[in-house]
Amino acid sequence: MVVTSPSPLPERAIYGFVLFLASKFAFILYLVWAFVPESWLHSVGLTYWPQKYWAVALPIYLLVVIVIAYILLCGVNMMSTAPLASVDTVTDSYAKSQQSKPYVEGAIPGLQDVSISEVNRIFFLSTSHEAAGDQTVTWRSHAVRNVDPPTETSSDTSDL
Repeated sequence: MVVTSPSPLPERAIYGFVLFLASKFAFILYLVWAFVPESWLHSVGLTYWPQKYWAVALPIYLLVVIVIAYILLCGVNMMSTAPLASVDTVTDSYAKSQQSKPYVEGAIPGLQDVSISEVNRIFFLSTSHEAAGDQTVTWRSHAVRNVDPPTETSSDTSDL
């Protein structure tokens, strides 16, 4: 019986530890190459090293490549996004073909997109629910419009 566990296998833990040690060793080797004078390295017998210029140039090149990659990623995303005036920003072909399922009392309704006209009707337009005294719809529509909801206890003194 195969047991699937989210914990890493012991082999993977060993590989991870070896990679951790190798990265620390490579970083220390980089620091030695960058900061120790070449005359000291030659006296120890380490004669084949790249020029010190590359100790500064490689990290800068790497940072420039990362910044350019982020700029290109943003550009590609902007190019592949529909313009704001497009109907595709409001709905898509999947939302248009959705079928509404009948409401079952006590059941969790299925997920589906809500059309923008339905959202506008609920939040911004006066509906028969407001006239009937449905306070949740009234509260939402007034809250979105930043209008104080009418209260029944307040008296209008301008008619006096």
